Amino acid sequence: MRKNLFIFLLGIFSVSAAFAQQTIVRGSVKDAATNQPIPDVKITIEETLQSTKTDANGEFSFTTNVPLGEQVLNVSKAGYITARYPIVVNEGRTVNIEDMSLNIDVSDSADLFTITLSDDELNDDTSGADNISGLLQSSRDVFLRTAAFEFGSSFFRVRGLDSENGTVLINGVEMNKMFNGRPQWSNWGGLNDVLRNQEFTNGLAPSSYNFGGILGTTNMNVRASKYRKGGRITYSSSNRSYTNRMMASYSSGIVKGGWAYSMSLGRRWGNEGYQDATLYDANSFFLSIEKRINDKHSLNFTSFYAPNRRGKSSPNTQEVYDLKGIKYNEYWGWQDGEKRNSRIKRIEEPVFMLNHYWNISDKTTLNTNVAYQFGELGNSRLDYGGTRLNGDDIIIGGGSNPSPAYYQKLPSFWLAQEDGPNYEQAYLQEQRFINDGQIDWRSMYQANRENTGGLSTYMLYEDRSDDTEFKANTILNTEINENITFNGGINYKKLKSENFAEVLDLLGGQGYLNVDSFDGLQYNTLNPNLVVGRGDKFKYNYNLFADVIGAYAQALFKYNKVDFYLSGSYTNTQYQREGLYEHEAYAGNSFGKGEKVKFNGYGLKGGLTYKLTGKHLFDVNAAYISKAPSLRNTFSNSRENHNIVGFSNGISVTGKDITEEKITSVDASYIYRSPIVKARLTGFYTKMEDANEISFFFADGLGGDNSSFIQEVLQGIDKKHIGAEIGIEAQVTPTIKLKGAASIGQYTYDNNPDLYVTSDDFANTNGFEYYGKSYIKDYKIAGGPQHAASVGFEYRDPDYWWVGATTNFFSNTYLDISPILRTQNFYQDSDGLPFNDYDPALARELLKQEEFDDYMTVNLIGGKSWKIGDYFVGFFASVNNLLDKQFKTGGFEQGRNANYRQLRDDVNAPKRVFGPKYWYGRGTTYFMNVYFRF
Repeated sequence: MRKNLFIFLLGIFSVSAAFAQQTIVRGSVKDAATNQPIPDVKITIEETLQSTKTDANGEFSFTTNVPLGEQVLNVSKAGYITARYPIVVNEGRTVNIEDMSLNIDVSDSADLFTITLSDDELNDDTSGADNISGLLQSSRDVFLRTAAFEFGSSFFRVRGLDSENGTVLINGVEMNKMFNGRPQWSNWGGLNDVLRNQEFTNGLAPSSYNFGGILGTTNMNVRASKYRKGGRITYSSSNRSYTNRMMASYSSGIVKGGWAYSMSLGRRWGNEGYQDATLYDANSFFLSIEKRINDKHSLNFTSFYAPNRRGKSSPNTQEVYDLKGIKYNEYWGWQDGEKRNSRIKRIEEPVFMLNHYWNISDKTTLNTNVAYQFGELGNSRLDYGGTRLNGDDIIIGGGSNPSPAYYQKLPSFWLAQEDGPNYEQAYLQEQRFINDGQIDWRSMYQANRENTGGLSTYMLYEDRSDDTEFKANTILNTEINENITFNGGINYKKLKSENFAEVLDLLGGQGYLNVDSFDGLQYNTLNPNLVVGRGDKFKYNYNLFADVIGAYAQALFKYNKVDFYLSGSYTNTQYQREGLYEHEAYAGNSFGKGEKVKFNGYGLKGGLTYKLTGKHLFDVNAAYISKAPSLRNTFSNSRENHNIVGFSNGISVTGKDITEEKITSVDASYIYRSPIVKARLTGFYTKMEDANEISFFFADGLGGDNSSFIQEVLQGIDKKHIGAEIGIEAQVTPTIKLKGAASIGQYTYDNNPDLYVTSDDFANTNGFEYYGKSYIKDYKIAGGPQHAASVGFEYRDPDYWWVGATTNFFSNTYLDISPILRTQNFYQDSDGLPFNDYDPALARELLKQEEFDDYMTVNLIGGKSWKIGDYFVGFFASVNNLLDKQFKTGGFEQGRNANYRQLRDDVNAPKRVFGPKYWYGRGTTYFMNVYFRF
């Protein structure tokens, strides 16, 4: 008995001694104002870059490979000012640093950015360039934050990449649209206060939620238990997109019974933003409710709904800008004393989400999510092709283009007459355009009321995409041991997209004949000569279906000197079109269900971080990804037929099948971190292969002198992105921070892809014309400046006021080229032989890509906050483009003059009739914000 007791006591002593000899750093973090624990705070030991996060009670611990001696804990979370706490670690001892505090970052520019940019340019399909800045707003990296906040208004793209190369998730559920692969920011616009908890992984770095794209992953955590208890009321004023905004939000924190909830309401409105008649009308609703069932299981329900309407603005030729200025917008006109915009974008797509969180053990979690989204997306526009049947059942009618900037209504048209300039008409048109230059709603109403039979020649309709989407995924995270973590998931997405045109306003008429006035074809032979009224479908009517199932797995290895990871993914994608109309030009290839299009995508990536010291790190990442093209770039003309890229009416056009897009990407970085200076220098290379692009426009000069409305299909595009980026910031004093960032890139087409055009005018050639190669190799890819730099400073006063200024430089911005101008059609006459007056030297000059002028902008930002008891009142404001610099952000060549002779004559005219269309950046704009937090 004594012997057993001795062994037992010895065992207890030995275990106690072992624990006593273990080196541990533990502690907790609280909100400096509320004294409440803060979850998900990142704690980093600066010397080794070991990091962990606080739990729901605000507590953390380091128990393995803890460095000895003097160390510094870096304590950070979005929305708070980063703090640094010095500690001394002795071997075999426990450092217990409780109640570390974080102060709210009252100058958190992420709020300003999210309000002004994601509600504004991010989802504006008339902006001329896709904007990736929303993907970067939660990054703490100085270069990426600069790219988001300072470069965003110039439509700068990090590494020249579209937003479809990044992934946006909410509670682990992917929100990128299957139609074009891009996030639709408007679905959660105006919900800034409840979308602050974001986790961003840059580029190829591994994410805990999915395999990700080459531009990184952003996950917005909207679990109710993760919000700090309290509320916030905000009012904002601006002259950018909307003029007023009100927002209110409240979060309960965890209350009795394990419940938590968070809610937000918002409204944004304005009759006119910076551009003329760009109305804004948006509401936002958010609710998240969580129930902690026990220590292992939690359920969270989230719903958000952000219906919005906004008026679009037009791209314009330089002639139009010279006459009317950069605020001019051709899409509106006066009606009953108010500005009426004909191009309204409307989105109503609520989202419902249920999340289950299972803490299987201290080291293993399983997160399972389901989401359902449905609703409407509409884009309105005028139609002027209304017709009627005469006594012989012959289709007659059609109107003139109501656009006030239509080329025949501008001075350039009258100066380019074949028999010489008509100066009188040119002057009259110039004065008319200067003094008015807007849509004449009254004349359209009058024309419709005077029509025989009462059918409308002019009408307003909406292009609709009504999506119903179901998503489900499950994500496993497990810590295998102190060095190895495994992460994997399975996901499923199912989409039904109903696409049609719907009559909005007959503009005084009694109906509209559902016939194509341009060529007299029936839109639907199953119901010919149908007269439609308000709320009816017409023109086109079809469904798109998509089924996607995928899986990924990744392993992360962390050691004292080296961290590395390996990740793989597989995705199966199926698309199908179902036509509900039978188009007369595509009988047998438009009605019913078409064939299923199937793709198999694979991904493999890996990376390594070598920690030379705690200050000097080297990081390398590489990936190879094959992925399905988006729905948009799979069907060449889904409004009218089943054709997929590469085929027309069952006939191979290019001799190539549509295939997966391939991406090869690599980057290497040097990272420096010290208490004063943080810097990163990165070189990157990305190669994209087998992409497709589809465009729609009216073209003259096809096959010599023919004209048609066409679908231009570019198949098998390769692109190359190469460059370097640097970001550096220095905390030179406790109150002053200097910062700088720069990116130098070269983004070019890397081959000569196949080009063909389709049109219902090509009935004698099976609906297509193949033009061979489009010689675009080495042309620059349009999409914002390829070179950008920024220098600036921030001053934060201990009395809670702050100010900052940046100067930004942009260059190497290019016009988007027209691929059809760079095919054999450009130099061939109608007999297939080259034009007899073709001049190769002049042709090269005509086809030279336009580079926009370099420019510089200055931005200011500042604010002040007050603590009144337990409450906060804050104010901040910003001024962008302080010097009111005018600059082009994007534009495109018009493909209308599709051959050498027509382009030559247009360029040589006194003023170009079909010159490029441009988007200009805004002049000086402001944003002001006042909030009350409790």
